[in-house]
Amino acid sequence: MELAQKQAAGFEPRRRWLDWAYICMLALGAVYAWQRYSGFMDVYEVGVLFLAVPVFGTLGWHWRGLRNLVVAAGLVALWAISLYHQDLARADQVFLLKYLVSSQSAILWMCALFFMATASYWAGFFARSDFACAAGRGLAWAAVVMGFTGLLVRWYESYLIGPDIGHIPVSNLYEVFVLFSLITALLYLYYESRYAQSLGGFVLLAISAAIGFLLWYTFDRGAHEIQPLVPALQSWWMKIHVPANFIGYGAFALSAMVGVAYLSAGSPTFAARLPGREELEDLMYRSIAVGFAFFTVATILGALWAAEAWGSYWQWDPKETWALIVWLNYAAWLHMRLVKGLRGPMLAWWAIIGLLVTAFAFLGVNMFLSGLHSYGQL
Repeated sequence: MELAQKQAAGFEPRRRWLDWAYICMLALGAVYAWQRYSGFMDVYEVGVLFLAVPVFGTLGWHWRGLRNLVVAAGLVALWAISLYHQDLARADQVFLLKYLVSSQSAILWMCALFFMATASYWAGFFARSDFACAAGRGLAWAAVVMGFTGLLVRWYESYLIGPDIGHIPVSNLYEVFVLFSLITALLYLYYESRYAQSLGGFVLLAISAAIGFLLWYTFDRGAHEIQPLVPALQSWWMKIHVPANFIGYGAFALSAMVGVAYLSAGSPTFAARLPGREELEDLMYRSIAVGFAFFTVATILGALWAAEAWGSYWQWDPKETWALIVWLNYAAWLHMRLVKGLRGPMLAWWAIIGLLVTAFAFLGVNMFLSGLHSYGQL
């Protein structure tokens, strides 16, 4: 016991040294990006760049998994970018780019790794195998690294096509499906790292469904091709509105799949392999609370963007109307739990149905209803 305490005490300064080194690396990276790319950035984008340093520094300090992700994805993306030599044609000529770290290759690796992680988690769940669950966790982290690498490299590739084409990769259904998968996985991995409970098989089912759509959309419609932004999206608001929205969507997806686990816990086959229902219900609540907060911020940002682009904060466009429906749905969920004391299976069913409503607001409106937000129709 004393030896273990001494080892832990000796390891703590080293760990803190790594935390400070990480923050210094973020600061130096921001200064380098500003010096090299400030000509492509307005004052708001510079502000977001430097604000990212304390935000990601604080998050990485408290959750070392995120710190490792930022370092790994950043280094792999920089390595991939160095292989281009400012020539986009090399994506089909250089072996490592073509099959590993070009944006499309990295995202396809992300898809494959998420599918393998899902299978590993379910194998570990039914076989009660810690090794299989650990393998699923490792595969999920590898998928997240490859996914963020793909988005970062795609950002660079858009500028290789042309300075007027370059944009942050959160502008169409293909890009935001990647973002949704990554954020949902990160939210789950944070839960697993903190509570040491495995729900990966349930949560990754939602991610696998998103990946299935992404693959169909890629191969059937060529959605992976980088396209110029439509005029309405040529705004710095997109860089903060869309990520905030998808943190909300990811949290809502997590809550719904936890709801599925909650209902499954009523079966003797599943009950012995799942956390207690109180813990699952608490996780549902925390996920919806986080999602609701970010979705509220995203809705306010969207209204400010609309006022700048169209001269009005709200026009009852189908996308705006369904966003309001989603907001009211989760506001009612939180009200019933916190004020009325509602507990039990009804909250789980409500979270699951809420995800279906959210999915239509996210995907169905873009594809099937016309309006000011019709950027992603099939």
